[in-house]
Parts: sequence; structure tokens; C-alpha cells
Amino acid sequence: MTTASTPPTDRSTAGVAPARSDRSPWNWLLLIPIVVPLIVPLYNRTEPTLFGWPFFYWAQLGFVAVGVLTTVVVYRATRRSAADRAAARDAIARDRER
Repeated sequence: MTTASTPPTDRSTAGVAPARSDRSPWNWLLLIPIVVPLIVPLYNRTEPTLFGWPFFYWAQLGFVAVGVLTTVVVYRATRRSAADRAAARDAIARDRER
């Protein structure tokens, strides 16, 4: 029976990339473009029309724009700082060298 290599015993965190958590409160905003289109009584009507399109249709196209804007806001708010991105790139480069 062969033995596996033993894990390193050095527990220092000097060369480790910064920890990343996806538990930002900004992520709750992503529920808006999911929940609002499910509330059909908000847009289940024909008036007002826009270029001959009933409200039902152009409101749904508006929900697409709301989804895109919400995603952009959450992305920008939860993006890593430039220093954290540089540290992560350095850690990946160090791992590739090993």
C-alpha cells in the first residue's frame, strides 16, 4: 500500500490570495428582476400603448432593462478592489510556478 504525500505543515497566509465571499447584501437586489415580472396584475392591461404596443408587451421589455441594470449595479458593487485583484493574480502566478 502506498501512502499519499503529506500536506504541508506551514499554515502561514502570507502568500495566499485574499478570501472571497459571495455573501454581499447587494446580491438581494437580484431578486427584483425575478419577482417583479411574477406579479402579473402590475402589467396585465392594454393601456397605455407605446407605438401601438399594448402595455403588457412593452412592460415586459422594460423588465429586461431593469434586469440588466440591476445586474450591472450588483456587479459593480461587489467587484473586488484593484489591490485584491492584483493579489489574486499574484497568488495564481505563484501556484503555476510550483
